[in-house]
Amino acid sequence: MQKIRIVCVGKLKEKFYADAAAEYCKRLSRFADLTVRELAEQRSPKEEADPILREIRGCCVVLAVEGKKLSSEQFAARMKELSAAGREVTFVIGSSCGLDGRVKARADLLLSFSDMTFPHQLMRVILCEQIYRAFMINAGSEYHK
Repeated sequence: MQKIRIVCVGKLKEKFYADAAAEYCKRLSRFADLTVRELAEQRSPKEEADPILREIRGCCVVLAVEGKKLSSEQFAARMKELSAAGREVTFVIGSSCGLDGRVKARADLLLSFSDMTFPHQLMRVILCEQIYRAFMINAGSEYHK
């Protein structure tokens, strides 16, 4: 079972975000050993960097607007490669302050879901859904239709 970590700054404050993220985490439990690490928000990205960097394991995927855009199929293929190689994956979502350059420099992949900016709480839900979708694509499921 693939190990996946989601390292995020801040808690899910709204119930609807928490419920949605919990649902995708539950669905993912069939495919992956998922850990979500919520870190305390600080006054600046620089102050948040060291706690984030301490949590990274394996392949590091940092969500950043300037990152590479992948289709769901391309993302699924990347996840399949990492799983086949037995690599743990850590996804990093920064706070509303953004991410320090040291965190971005540590990334094996800077990943962008859009040129638009999303609230970091919503981004966690979107990320969880896309990870779940990747597993469903790789399983040949109808979910992706």
